[in-house]
Amino acid sequence: MADRLSVEVEGRQLRVSNLDKVLYPETGTTKAAVIDYYTRIADVMLPHLRDRPLTMVRFPDGVDGNHFFEKRCPPHHPDWLPTVDLGRVGRDKVVSHCDLRERAALVWAANLAALELHVPMGRAPDPHHPTMVVFDLDPGPPAGMAEACRVAGWLFEVFDRLGLVGFAKTSGSKGLQVYVPVNDDEVDYDRTKGFALAVGKLLERVHPDHVLTSMDRQARTGKVFVDWSQNVPLKTTVAVYSLRARPRPTVSTPVTRDEVLAAADDGALSFTFDQVLERVGEHGDLFADVLTRHQDLPRLG
Repeated sequence: MADRLSVEVEGRQLRVSNLDKVLYPETGTTKAAVIDYYTRIADVMLPHLRDRPLTMVRFPDGVDGNHFFEKRCPPHHPDWLPTVDLGRVGRDKVVSHCDLRERAALVWAANLAALELHVPMGRAPDPHHPTMVVFDLDPGPPAGMAEACRVAGWLFEVFDRLGLVGFAKTSGSKGLQVYVPVNDDEVDYDRTKGFALAVGKLLERVHPDHVLTSMDRQARTGKVFVDWSQNVPLKTTVAVYSLRARPRPTVSTPVTRDEVLAAADDGALSFTFDQVLERVGEHGDLFADVLTRHQDLPRLG
């Protein structure tokens, strides 16, 4: 295979290189396979990336090598690839992030060995207003996915009482994330962060041996940390359908409530990129409603 190739993606000319390079040594997964995955998942992934300031996590030497976060869209990005500005409110520093809107943009990012793609809760034209609330469930060993799913089940019960609908996805690593779409221009990050903290503290009071909201890492042993602090403008979570830099090419995968509840018993809730493509072929985008569902976020506490 040639070291560098010119390919056409929906009318865009791109240069791709090192297609034989193995990025996941345990499974022998090459850069060509990674590009193929992102090409094929684009139809369902792009709506969740579009207009959101992107952070790429690049692994030029594969998951066992060095990696780096890239928030600023690199100066060599194609001239057809737009950017989204994001900075701290009231401060001068503004960063222009890549805005992945089309299949060719995903191929371009994959060619940079940007295995992981992370986005914030807000999107242009006003990324300082969130479109959703995220509960990032991070189990502290020996707790694992089963315990995270149990906490997610309790979250769903709270949402039921509040008349809200939540959507879960695996992190693609060891945890689980539950999102409550809002899609209300009047809701700001103070509101979403406060809501996430209030719900987290409720679960902590009811299940003190299993749930934690403290940022103290040493206190997390055997508990599930409900990370409410992700609900701020400059923090991100891994994008739905993004690969993760784990030994196997696992993906942040949308899952149903029934799957979450079932996995509370055995913790079996992990999917590789080939399995995700099969799931999308069978079920479509289980996360589609997150983009459009409007919900009134109650004030708690």
